[in-house]
Amino acid sequence: MKKALLVVSFGTSYHDTCEKNIVACERDLAASCPDRDLFRAFTSGMIIRKLKQRDGIEIDTPLQALKKLAEQGYQDVAIQSLHIINGDEYEKIVREVQTLRPLFTRLTLGVPLLSSHDDYAQLMQALQQQMPVPADNEKVVFMGHGASHHAFAAYACLDHMMMAQGFPARVGAVESYPEVDILIESLSKEGVKAVHLMPLMLVAGDHAINDMASDEDDSWKTLFTAAGITATPWLSGLGENPAVRAMFVAHLQQALSVSMEEAA
Repeated sequence: MKKALLVVSFGTSYHDTCEKNIVACERDLAASCPDRDLFRAFTSGMIIRKLKQRDGIEIDTPLQALKKLAEQGYQDVAIQSLHIINGDEYEKIVREVQTLRPLFTRLTLGVPLLSSHDDYAQLMQALQQQMPVPADNEKVVFMGHGASHHAFAAYACLDHMMMAQGFPARVGAVESYPEVDILIESLSKEGVKAVHLMPLMLVAGDHAINDMASDEDDSWKTLFTAAGITATPWLSGLGENPAVRAMFVAHLQQALSVSMEEAA
């Protein structure tokens, strides 16, 4: 039976960022199941359109990719999401997988990065591997994407766990809660004098470059600086972190082992 591995991410239009983050994840995932042929899909229609118009590169949506795999005779397809939370993007994949399930003998789906209680603890350990060691009056601040979907609570949960465990970092979100103003107020009260800003995103794309690290009036770097807290941005996506990639591999392997048990 022909076997495929489909790795699905939001995507990025930055080639070097894609290489350092998405390709790095794909490579580790493919190495964990060498009997499968590797394929890619992006969930962002905007990025797919931009890559086609600007570079002539065609990337499939998950739906398109799965239909092609069925046409090419793949009957056992493992899908791994590279999303951070179980939000809209991931739920869309779940729905599409359900509609196409009859086309395959076996279709498995690995969950996003933050899906279980253990994932939060593991992610904190993984983040420590990429964080600079903060001085006494310093903290690391991670920028999450945020969401209108109820899964946005994942960012607040991670932030809460960090505070409860005395972890030298905090988490905010661009498009939902916790807002950066809340972090600035909280860290000012603590007497924090400097922060290291890092993306809590698979790739360091537009949000990291513009909303976090730029000199624009409303960037996190500018807002922290205006509050008297020195801000140093770091532009590396989570996909560059081997320990984060290992978490995605574990999620894929877990999904495969569960579906093996069900088949048995």
